[in-house]
Amino acid sequence: MFNTIKILVTGASGQLGQCIQKVEMNYEKFDFYFADSKELNITKKGEIHDLFSNKQFDFVINCAAYTNVEQAEKNPKKAFEVNSEGVKNIAEVCKETNTTLIHISTDYVFDGQKKSPYTEEDIPNPINVYGKSKLMGEIFVQEILDEYFLIRTSWLYSEFGHNFFKSILKKSSVEEKLTVTISETGTPTNANDLAKFILDLIGMNTLDYGVFHYSNLGEATWFDFAKEILKHSGKLDTIKLEKTDNYAIFADRPKYSVLSKEKTVNIFKNSILDWSESFKKIKKG
Repeated sequence: MFNTIKILVTGASGQLGQCIQKVEMNYEKFDFYFADSKELNITKKGEIHDLFSNKQFDFVINCAAYTNVEQAEKNPKKAFEVNSEGVKNIAEVCKETNTTLIHISTDYVFDGQKKSPYTEEDIPNPINVYGKSKLMGEIFVQEILDEYFLIRTSWLYSEFGHNFFKSILKKSSVEEKLTVTISETGTPTNANDLAKFILDLIGMNTLDYGVFHYSNLGEATWFDFAKEILKHSGKLDTIKLEKTDNYAIFADRPKYSVLSKEKTVNIFKNSILDWSESFKKIKKG
């Protein structure tokens, strides 16, 4: 017999939460409890306390986040409530209950001025409200807890939720021309790969706590990613795809936000697919 590891997944209706649910049956010794925002509002500490008082968890995977970068500029209060204060609430309850927190953060904590991949030691300097709110959440985790895994990722997509992959598929079904920016470079990351990495990390029973970067390998512009999406869906020859370096957006975004995975690979010995290889595995629209 093995000891069951009890895991709470917050933000369970988001794309990463759904990707974890998709692969949960592959982890027999894990006992999952999935909570979406209706069941658990992380901005209300009392709700977290109530859940923890009824159930004991070994790990919390915090997938709950306010991720709309554009709307965050217009509603910073909401962004900070969820991405900062909500994270603080979770961290405090994790400390009280001796629960290990796995918190998901973002490449947008960096300003994009660097010309080479960002390491975990690089100093964050977010240039939009979303990034600032996520950085504040990171700071709370690091100030409150000793045992945590803070995982920064980038450009998440999957067959679930709202993301660039699904947006391009939707637009390509109703429009004849798509104009996509080349002014940002990052790494599209298959949320299914991230979900597996997180669960494998728990299974390792490692004490190598701290900040880690996880995305797929390689780099691309949003235009490059759009081209792969159209190729994958068989629409590249029927849609006119154009580049632009002057795309109208409300929130500033980092021009370059590729994350270095060297520390992650060295410590956890995991293999990471190139973004274009991983993308080939995604379900077609």
